[in-house]
Amino acid sequence: MRKKLSRAMTVFALSWLVSSAHAGVVISGTRVIYQAKEREVTVKLSNEGDAPALVQVWLDTGNPNAMPDESKVPFTLSPPLFRLDPKKGQSLRLIYTQEPLPQDKESLFWLNVLEVPPRAAASTTADDPNSLQLAFRSRIKLFFRPAGLPGNADEAAAKVSWKFVRKDNGAYALEATNPTPYHVTFSKIVANEGTTNWTSDKGGMVDPGASADFDIGNVAPLADVPAQVDYTFINDYGAGVTGKTLRDGTRK
Repeated sequence: MRKKLSRAMTVFALSWLVSSAHAGVVISGTRVIYQAKEREVTVKLSNEGDAPALVQVWLDTGNPNAMPDESKVPFTLSPPLFRLDPKKGQSLRLIYTQEPLPQDKESLFWLNVLEVPPRAAASTTADDPNSLQLAFRSRIKLFFRPAGLPGNADEAAAKVSWKFVRKDNGAYALEATNPTPYHVTFSKIVANEGTTNWTSDKGGMVDPGASADFDIGNVAPLADVPAQVDYTFINDYGAGVTGKTLRDGTRK
């Protein structure tokens, strides 16, 4: 019965997924870092709303539509389903179950927190037959970090190299190449060439040992490599940290 209820909650939420900006249940942090040496990691939730909520939590490997019972991840997460009263908190226990994961780079997973508010009173529903009860889902990144990786995550953004590339549709992009074993998430990127700037406020993430493109529109750059790239990356604590890379490879 509990499993059927859990799946029904998830199907409902994925059908009516809305922004978590109005959710009462809040995650303490914007990302989770699981150091391999740790026996377990705790994630704290709090209900900042004025009503109790039924909360379901699960992990996935990158598919936002994956059901909790369909996602195969090397972690246990408890409790998976619980009631959270207003102005109260709940700690989630996350334990790595030791299934093999790459030891030369970070692995990425996603933590989902689904909040279902209490059903409106019968009298309220009768007064407004068109009322709709919405569920709220928050989804944040979980990075599994093996022991002994070279360097550290705070240095990774400065080691990313940049160049302009032309895509098949004729538009240009700024390509970022990450040679480190860490994921690097940028919230803002500004490429400078002479008096011209190309800005990406959307940002994005570059996987370990991989490249990612950031659109700069249809304006052709003057050189293959920008004179300077100013950026803001997100550190382990969810804070934005600024930096810059010059054409000659100098990092500041």
